[in-house]
Amino acid sequence: MLHMSLERFECTMLFWRREGAGAPPLPLALLLLAAWAAASGQLHYSVPEEAKHGTFVGRIAQDLGLELAELVPRLFRVASKSRGDLLEVNLQNGILFVNSRIDREELCGRSAECGIHLEVIVDRPLQVFHVEVEVKDVNDNPPVFPESKKRIGIAESRPPDTRFPLDGATDADIGVNSALTYRLSPNDYFALDTQNNREQKSSLSLVLRKSLDREEIQEHDLLLTASDGGKPELTGTVQLLITVLDVNDNAPEFDKFTYKVRVLENAFNGTLVIQLNATDPDDGTNGDIVYAFRRPVSPAVAYAFVINPNTGEIRTKRNLDFEENKSYEIPVEAIDKGHIPMVGHCTVLVEVLDVNDNVPEVTITSLSLPIKEDAQLGTVIALISVSDRDSGANGKVTCTLTPHVPFKLVSTFKNYYSLVLDSALDRESASAYELVVTARDGGSPPLWASASVSVEVADVNDNAPAFAQPEYTVFVKENNPPGCHIFTLSARDADAQENARVSYSLVERRVGERAVSSYVSVHAESGKVYALQPLDREELELLQFQVSARDAGFPPLGSNVTLQVFVLDENDNAPRLLLPPGAGGAGGALSELVPRSVGAGHVVAKVRAVDADAGYNAWLSYELQAAAGGARGAFRVALYTGEVSTTRALDEADAPRQRLLVLVKDHGEPALAATATVLLSLVESGQALKASSRASAGAAGAEAALLDVNVYLIVAICAVSSLLVLTLLLYTALRCSAPPAGGACGPAKPTLVCPSAGGSWSSSQQRRQRVCSGEGPPKADLMAFSPSVPPCLSSAEATCRREGDSEYLQEPRQPNPDWRYSASLRAGMHSSVHLEEAGILRAGPGGPDQQWPTVSSATPEPEAGEVSPPVGAGVNSNSWTFKYGPGNPKQSGPEPKKQTQVSFLLRRKGEASQPRQ
Repeated sequence: MLHMSLERFECTMLFWRREGAGAPPLPLALLLLAAWAAASGQLHYSVPEEAKHGTFVGRIAQDLGLELAELVPRLFRVASKSRGDLLEVNLQNGILFVNSRIDREELCGRSAECGIHLEVIVDRPLQVFHVEVEVKDVNDNPPVFPESKKRIGIAESRPPDTRFPLDGATDADIGVNSALTYRLSPNDYFALDTQNNREQKSSLSLVLRKSLDREEIQEHDLLLTASDGGKPELTGTVQLLITVLDVNDNAPEFDKFTYKVRVLENAFNGTLVIQLNATDPDDGTNGDIVYAFRRPVSPAVAYAFVINPNTGEIRTKRNLDFEENKSYEIPVEAIDKGHIPMVGHCTVLVEVLDVNDNVPEVTITSLSLPIKEDAQLGTVIALISVSDRDSGANGKVTCTLTPHVPFKLVSTFKNYYSLVLDSALDRESASAYELVVTARDGGSPPLWASASVSVEVADVNDNAPAFAQPEYTVFVKENNPPGCHIFTLSARDADAQENARVSYSLVERRVGERAVSSYVSVHAESGKVYALQPLDREELELLQFQVSARDAGFPPLGSNVTLQVFVLDENDNAPRLLLPPGAGGAGGALSELVPRSVGAGHVVAKVRAVDADAGYNAWLSYELQAAAGGARGAFRVALYTGEVSTTRALDEADAPRQRLLVLVKDHGEPALAATATVLLSLVESGQALKASSRASAGAAGAEAALLDVNVYLIVAICAVSSLLVLTLLLYTALRCSAPPAGGACGPAKPTLVCPSAGGSWSSSQQRRQRVCSGEGPPKADLMAFSPSVPPCLSSAEATCRREGDSEYLQEPRQPNPDWRYSASLRAGMHSSVHLEEAGILRAGPGGPDQQWPTVSSATPEPEAGEVSPPVGAGVNSNSWTFKYGPGNPKQSGPEPKKQTQVSFLLRRKGEASQPRQ
């Protein structure tokens, strides 16, 4: 039967009737009843004790608002602290029924209230309901007397109305079922007197109605019957055997018929409870009193107390426990030592006072672990119940949780709590929590107990792999073996297990016309980067690409890192000779005419060579090798310029044809070399003058031809100049208005520059260039400087040619010692520089690829012919500085010129030049 607030239910019924709707229909009444029960947070049922198996208790699923179909999927279950097999729920129809015999007296003893507390738990989501099932008492226990026969001795001298206390019967039932009434078998001498004291304890006494006469009746046999108030009533009987005694006619008497004493439950053994005092007016042995517990002695009293027979002191015998017995009723009798002993009676009521001697108990059930770090606030993690056997403030328990944790306790019902999530979790900050639930009572001093809960936080993929730095720089020597390991990448993921398992992959892109995957590969698990093929610094100086790190979570997270691979130069390119177009022969020999009249120090030829390597690997030196038929000691070659000059005056003894071998080698380890053959033809001065005259005559004829067409030439020059100016203006306007192209980088044509006659210099007007890192050949400017080149005599002679075409003159020139240079160039840069006698400085794929300059001025040795490489050039150095001015004072040459310094900025690969304002 479902219990609820009758007042609220009657008010609702009354309101229904006042509105004229009559009595509400039964389904609606049941619905209101269930709603009130759910609102109160607890269901109440009642069931009589001794109910048979299967007895209907209530429709618990319907009253809790649960569908029958969801009982099994949601793991509907019932838990009880007491015997869990008394009640059971049928999961098919949601009915709570009696499962086994319920004995109220065994379950609750003499307590006025008796109930079974049930916890109804369902999952998905987790919900807890509390159900109280009240066990109704039935009259199943008859009154029971302490003994079936009781012998009483009464002196014949006792006056009428003398009272003799009797032990009443006890009934294990409660309420009306334990309300006892007594009746005595009919007789003329004795009657019953029942009185109830303030403690609602009944006092049963046998009252003498008239004097006894032992000579008339020596013994009275009476039957005392006790009946309870149940229906049907149950009875118990005791046989009273009353013996009439003679002589000793004064019994001991106590001051009070009832004594009340309080004692603490933690009293020490032997603590004095009370000292009784009875008096007897008789003399002698008839007045000597012996104290004793009236028989039969209750086991609880005999266990806890002891009485001194001579002094009447009652002391504790064992430790008292308020939780077991809150009070004791001790019947005491005082017996004199007369021939016919007489007895006085009293009752001692001992009230045990509670002491805070019980520690609270904490029980944790229904753990939902582990909990994900992205769980919603308010998620229930565990159910906690606390209890304390003490009473009053000693039994009032408060529950607390370890401070500074993202959880809290929520009180659900009396001493029941839910452990819920109070703030966001982060497994990377804390992967587990050790929670301590502390239950503290209200005693003084308070007692407390604690229970530990280990809450593990499950990982969620909320952290992407991270590299230690956004960009890595790696240096790899060229000509590496295929498949060599060049670097190892490592990304750290703060997550755990699969969410932290990182795999690496190459971000595909184009490097020029090839994919980056054709150069390198990345191991997916270890992050090791391998070079798939040998790298060539002359082809690719910088390889820049990205590697992606991605975890195995769902959804996966990832990040990228940039890897810059600089290819370091190795000496793998031998010097390459630059020969004039007319040089022929199998070996590509250089042929020159030398007048026999020249003196010492005259430059007769120059050997030009370039090296595609960089740094010391491209720094060239020249050595003269002994050749068959050569004039002994007549010629020498400058160590760093390659200029072949005479060491003495030539004479008739020198062979007319001289064959010199010049060894050109770099400074690499090991050094690489090439051999140049120089063929010198010694001629007379007249022949040289004829050759010179022919050249002069050709020049004069050309000058006359130019004079004839002077007017036409001026007009043509003006027209071409105007067209060139218009073209440059249009080109500049288009370049300024058009947006920069993002990815197309092509090789830039080098601009040819003609040196002037006065030693001035000029550079290309190409100021703006695009340089792509790793996506194509680099661009560079072509700049020229020459302090000592004669002016162009004709249009053919004035034409500036690429590479070696503009660097060769028909006749050797006198060395000019008036310039020297200093350089600081970044090692490994792709652009190369070649400084020659004509003052041409080239950089880029169109010209010779040489990192360190080759000084090709015809400076006599050793004063100005030896130029050391730019030692100390830093990695980031990217500038050249050229100076020309007064030469070495030891050298002879043209008039000293004003010193001028020209600085060139060589842009590194990957840097875009900015237009000058």
